[in-house]
Amino acid sequence: MSASSERPERPAHEGYVIDAESAAEMARLMRQDQALTQSMGGLFPEKPDLTNVNRVIDLACGPGGWVLETAFAYGDVEVVGVDISKRMITYAEAQAQVQKRTNATFQVANILQPLPFPDASFDLVNARLIVGFMKAADWPALLRECLRILRPGGILRMTDFEQGFSNKQHFEQASRILNQVMHRHGYGFSPNGYHMGILPVLPHLFREAGVSKVEKMAHFIEFSTGTDLHETFYHDHASGYFGVTPVIEKSGIMAAADWQALYQRGLAEMFEADFCGAWMLLTVWGYKPA
Repeated sequence: MSASSERPERPAHEGYVIDAESAAEMARLMRQDQALTQSMGGLFPEKPDLTNVNRVIDLACGPGGWVLETAFAYGDVEVVGVDISKRMITYAEAQAQVQKRTNATFQVANILQPLPFPDASFDLVNARLIVGFMKAADWPALLRECLRILRPGGILRMTDFEQGFSNKQHFEQASRILNQVMHRHGYGFSPNGYHMGILPVLPHLFREAGVSKVEKMAHFIEFSTGTDLHETFYHDHASGYFGVTPVIEKSGIMAAADWQALYQRGLAEMFEADFCGAWMLLTVWGYKPA
């Protein structure tokens, strides 16, 4: 199957809400990646059978944290990371050299376009938290590409999330505004924009794409006041809210100054003694039919 015949070329940064070359965004993703891997219980908390896995790819790898950790944990496995950001790929390559991860390589690529790899060239395809730049219409084509580059019997696994769960008014309101903006631009699967809606749909997308033996594992990531992840997620939200300000303003839902005032109140609520907040994540995995 020809990748180019399935997916037309798109502008390099189309679909990406936050500037992919931003140093602040790279720092945010580095903190987030480490926190998620640890709180989810490791690189493969679902414990799939990796006996015949020799070549792995991580889509939208960001600064390469998951790739480098996987390359360290599985020294005989080749791990490839791709991302649209030249800054992040350059950083990841430098880290691979410093850490002497000779089995970790990186490449600039936009996963909203055909993937630059031959058919059946990987044993496992991984992606985490891509709903933020994947419009609903983009998912079927991406899953087709994932199956194209997987060998028969290979594993496809994706982890995505829902955000905004808390007990504080302004924090929840900021999350709701962000979800509405994303919904207006075609992201997620919620019919009303109250949330992203990816979690109930992701297993269905796998089955519709022809993935077999689809399984699921849920993760509850708490960042309430006093928890280990509280500070990390404060910085994650502060950087993320700032980064989406131009999109908020362009959407017409809220002026930039009003958005900044709202999310600053939400960030202040995160330091209240009784603040409770969490993300819900779902890992879905299955196999390319032999």
